[in-house]
Amino acid sequence: MRGFRYRFPVSLLSVLLSLLAPFAHAQQGVTLGNSIVPPSAQPPARQVVLGNSTVPLDGLWKFHIGDNMAWAQPGFDDSAWGTMDLTPPAGSYDPTLGSSGFIPGWTARGYPGYSGYAWYRLRVNIDGNLRTLALKMPYLFDDAYQVYANGHLLGEFGQFTAHGVTAYGDEPRIFALPAADLSGPTTLAIRVWMSPATPVQGPDAGGLHGPPVLGRAASIVRLLQLDWDAIDRSLYGYILVALALLLAMLVAGCFSVLDAAEPAYRWLTVATAGLLLWLLVIFCAQYTTWMSSTLTTLLGGAVLGPISTGSWVLFWAYWFRMPRMGRIHASVWTVVALSGLSSAMVFGPLYGTVVPVGAVVWLLPLTDALTALLGVLVLAVAVYGIRQDQREGWIALPAALLMAFWQYWHFVGDFLHFRPYFFLFGVFINVGQVATLLSLSAVTVLLLRRFLRAQQEREQWRLEIEQAKQVQQMLIPEALPVVPGLTLESEYRPAQSVGGDFFQILPDKADGSVLIVVGDVTGHGLKAAMLVSLIVGAIREHTERGYEPLALLQSLNRRLLGRSNAQATCLALRIAADGAATLANAGHLPPYLNGNEMAMEGAMPLGMVSGAEFSVMHFQLAPGDRLMLLSDGVVEAQNEKRELFGFERARTLTTRPAATVADAAQKFGQQDDITVVSMTRTLRDAASAA
Repeated sequence: MRGFRYRFPVSLLSVLLSLLAPFAHAQQGVTLGNSIVPPSAQPPARQVVLGNSTVPLDGLWKFHIGDNMAWAQPGFDDSAWGTMDLTPPAGSYDPTLGSSGFIPGWTARGYPGYSGYAWYRLRVNIDGNLRTLALKMPYLFDDAYQVYANGHLLGEFGQFTAHGVTAYGDEPRIFALPAADLSGPTTLAIRVWMSPATPVQGPDAGGLHGPPVLGRAASIVRLLQLDWDAIDRSLYGYILVALALLLAMLVAGCFSVLDAAEPAYRWLTVATAGLLLWLLVIFCAQYTTWMSSTLTTLLGGAVLGPISTGSWVLFWAYWFRMPRMGRIHASVWTVVALSGLSSAMVFGPLYGTVVPVGAVVWLLPLTDALTALLGVLVLAVAVYGIRQDQREGWIALPAALLMAFWQYWHFVGDFLHFRPYFFLFGVFINVGQVATLLSLSAVTVLLLRRFLRAQQEREQWRLEIEQAKQVQQMLIPEALPVVPGLTLESEYRPAQSVGGDFFQILPDKADGSVLIVVGDVTGHGLKAAMLVSLIVGAIREHTERGYEPLALLQSLNRRLLGRSNAQATCLALRIAADGAATLANAGHLPPYLNGNEMAMEGAMPLGMVSGAEFSVMHFQLAPGDRLMLLSDGVVEAQNEKRELFGFERARTLTTRPAATVADAAQKFGQQDDITVVSMTRTLRDAASAA
């Protein structure tokens, strides 16, 4: 399968054959030890004498395109057929991987553009013990094959059915040769099938890219193991890339959860996940036959590749805060869809059937153009990043280009006519893998830089919140004033570092009365704390002119009008020395007198409507009466079952100390700031006042 095979090196066996070729030429009938010796003579029936050795069957093979099952029979006259020499030419190499010992396929040897069935035939005479012999097929081939000995099917790689052929990724295979098939001259016939899409992916596609190897089963098994060892080494670079992508995906996923408001992290997660899935498809296709080669090519080239590239474009676009993201999304996904569709038409199952072969003349340039367009989008976003942030932009530019290069390195290598690969300590490495690691390193630098910057901003916010907390502690009285005739209690429990509840207890020394104000502003956190500071300052300013509750609420309402999201509920209570009380309410919870909720008319909160009317009531506090003011953080406390603390639980506690009420609500499940202020008129002071 040429479209997938370019990712992997030729087997180590082919490398050894090319190295030994100058020293190992032998005439027919040579007796072999443990070496691999390509013969130079090609009689009509090749004479093979086996000891404990293996022999590459490099030719001359008879070759013919087309299909006829009679061609598997030993008596068929193939004298009119052409020949195919499977001896690796001196200096030959895989044009994609650079591995030596690669044999170009039939499209480069007289049959350009042909796809479908073709047959190889070779007659051999085997001298020696005919038991425990096996044939190892070459690791590289296009795209599926069947092996016959004297007309008997030995095995196949791929599924040959009456409805067609299903091919899989290239894998080395061995087939046992029954002694009964090897008595006398033996005709080996190999039936090969190649998909119409395969010649599009390389100029040297078609058939076998190395010679089959005949030998003792034990020796053949060792050669097979060498092939798999070479395959394993070829995947080391991909395994390293997969681990790096997995780590990047996990980090990006964590960032997207911790900072859900930043879409760049989500698209980075999608981009790395797409590339990781692509690598998993490669591993699956190399080691299993779970997916056909067509499905493998479609998933990689038509789905995961374009989607990953599009996700990278969106990641960088969000990273640099590009405007008009709706248009960018539309452009990216349009190109991704067209790129995937054109790739599917060229490399999918419809090519050569529904899509005519001649369509490749315009489909392939279109596919390449769309591929290049995705790269242009990546470049455009990186250039925009340079204009927005010189330092981050120049770091992002090579990262974006390298990541795009990884996904299309084979296309770029063909276009620029260079080999995008090398071997490091015997391990196959392509420049796409290096590009991926360098790109992820650059992204890591950018993420670390932004993380450190966010930490600095977070520390600055922490200091500001701490300062706001200190200011709020100055505004919320810790030590309550002494008011003759009243016993005062208060509890203040903010839900966060700073809260949105407030209360003030302001005695009037002129007549012995006291003004008690309790309220709750909208929101939480620093903004709410700043609004609390404004309201408390306005309360204290107003008391220089008077202590009347209604006048105070009207003054606060005027102060808050016109400010964005500056609303608050508030309750103002003035208690005279003789127990006469005046209560004005702006949308706050009514107080509880001796455990019973006081009936009050509803009213709008502060800062909502100009000239709003607030409910006012007058009553008398008798000696021993207990009045408790609450914020909604008490009744809105919620447990893990989503049950509310509620008014009934609050009512039953309003005759208890303020700390008891606050503790109960907090333990139940605090959701909002909790404020409790209670006052009890004492008997002795009440009597002296009378």
